[in-house]
Amino acid sequence: METSDLAVIVPAFDEEARIASTVEAAAKVAGVDLVVVVDDGSADATARVAREAGAIVVRHGRNRGKAAAMESGAAAVAAIEAREGRAEPRLLLFLDGDLEGTAGNAAPLAEPVRSGTAGMTIATLPPQPGGGHGFVVRLARDGIRSAVGFEAHQPLSGQRCLSRAAFEAALPLARGFGVETGLTIDVLRAGFRISEVEVEFRHRVTGADLAGQLHRARQYRDVALALAARRVPAALRPATWRARQAGR
Repeated sequence: METSDLAVIVPAFDEEARIASTVEAAAKVAGVDLVVVVDDGSADATARVAREAGAIVVRHGRNRGKAAAMESGAAAVAAIEAREGRAEPRLLLFLDGDLEGTAGNAAPLAEPVRSGTAGMTIATLPPQPGGGHGFVVRLARDGIRSAVGFEAHQPLSGQRCLSRAAFEAALPLARGFGVETGLTIDVLRAGFRISEVEVEFRHRVTGADLAGQLHRARQYRDVALALAARRVPAALRPATWRARQAGR
């Protein structure tokens, strides 16, 4: 594989305050020669700041969700590679826009994919202060286990590296916040291996206020829809799963 074999794709929505440091740190990861930020309909200056930090920017005119941003970013990388006449596609490293300087710690995610021991890696992060969406994590973890027998420690982690073949095998991606759950199931069903890798990432966590609770509700809905679309047993779908968790 070519020396510069890694493209970073950063889906971003209203990340003006953090995107520059994320882009600058990601660009320094070994093997990275391309950083693409997909501005998913931001109302702030995310696109301008990302471009000034050195990223190639793809902009959605409206907010279309993380899955659409990931697909747009991968398509942009493929278009660049076609213009380059590149013989072998880059690995795709997906990072969230709020990692800031810790994005520079991403190199270990690429190694198993680069060596061929995995088609996708998933970052497992240290405990994040103020975190707390365990009920969504449980739904995703239980659903993945039921669908493919894989025990995902952090099933909602968005920090992932994939080969182009593994990514394309999972298309179209599950919508909204179900993208990570769907991606894990689809990549495994396509016959690729997944490795979880501990990485020292830090990112903004969802709060416990009303906005945070609404965010978790949307996450729950999207994960449940991703599982249902992949024919995960009905016992793990929303109504019965909630009842089971409540002990009824």
